[in-house]
Amino acid sequence: MSVADTPTGPVPAPRPHPNHDLLAGRTVLVTAAAGTGIGFATAKRCIEEGARVAISDRHERRLGESLEQLAALGGAEPYSVPCDVTREADVRHMFDAVIAEFGRLDVVVNNAGLGGETPVVEMTDEQWSTVLDVTLNGTFRCTRAALRHMLPRRTGAIVNNASVIGWRAQAGQAHYAAAKAGVMALTRCAAIEAGPHGVRVNAVSPSIAMHPFLAKVSSDELLAELASREAFGRAAEPWEIADVIVFLASDYSSYMTGEVVSVSSQHP
Repeated sequence: MSVADTPTGPVPAPRPHPNHDLLAGRTVLVTAAAGTGIGFATAKRCIEEGARVAISDRHERRLGESLEQLAALGGAEPYSVPCDVTREADVRHMFDAVIAEFGRLDVVVNNAGLGGETPVVEMTDEQWSTVLDVTLNGTFRCTRAALRHMLPRRTGAIVNNASVIGWRAQAGQAHYAAAKAGVMALTRCAAIEAGPHGVRVNAVSPSIAMHPFLAKVSSDELLAELASREAFGRAAEPWEIADVIVFLASDYSSYMTGEVVSVSSQHP
C-alpha cells in the first residue's frame, strides 16, 4: 500500500496506560480541579500514580462531587478546599489548609483559567481584567505561595497550565492569549529564581482537550474546526494532558525547569 492509499481521518485516542507510581509518597495540590476537564484528570492521574492529592475550586458543589469521585479510586484519601484564586486571602487559606492536612506540599499544579470570545474593539476593561485576574494573576498568586513553602525546603515542583494560544493568534482571544503568554513568561522567570533552591517550575501548553463542559459551551462547528488543525485530526483527551503534567511533576523530568511543553502539534 502506498502512502497515498493510506486511510485518512482522525487518529483514535489511545487507551490509558498502566500506572508506574511516579508520584508515590508525594503530596499534590491541583487548582480548578472540579468538573470534567484537565484539572480533574490531573488529580485523578496523580492519585493513580501514588500521590496524596488536594483539589480546589471556587465551585463548592462541583468540588464536593469531584472529591467523592476521586475518593472512589482508592489509595490515599483526597482532600479539598474551596478557593477563588482572584482573592489573596483565599489562596493563603488554601495553602495553609493543605499544608496543615498533609504536612507539606511537593507539587502544585496551577490549572485555574478563564477564557471568553470578544473582539478587541468590543472588549471592555472588565472583560480584559477578569480573564487576566483569574488566568495570569491567579497563577502568580499560587506560584508565589508555593515558592514560599518550597524554597526553604529546597525541593518541589510547580506545573502551570498555559495554552498554545499564548504562542498563536486567534480572533476574539486577545485577553486569554495575553494571559497565557504571561503564564509562560512567569514560568520561565520563576524557574530561574527557584532553580538554585532545587525547585522546578514548568508549564504545559495544550491546544484543545475534549470534555463535556467544553462541548456544552462551544459549538460543534468550532470544536470540529479546532480538532481539524491538530496533527492527529482530533482533540486530546484530558488524561493525555494530565500525563504530561504528571511527567513534569515527577523525577522523570528532574533536569527540566523553565520549559513550556507543547501538548499539541500547534507549536510555533
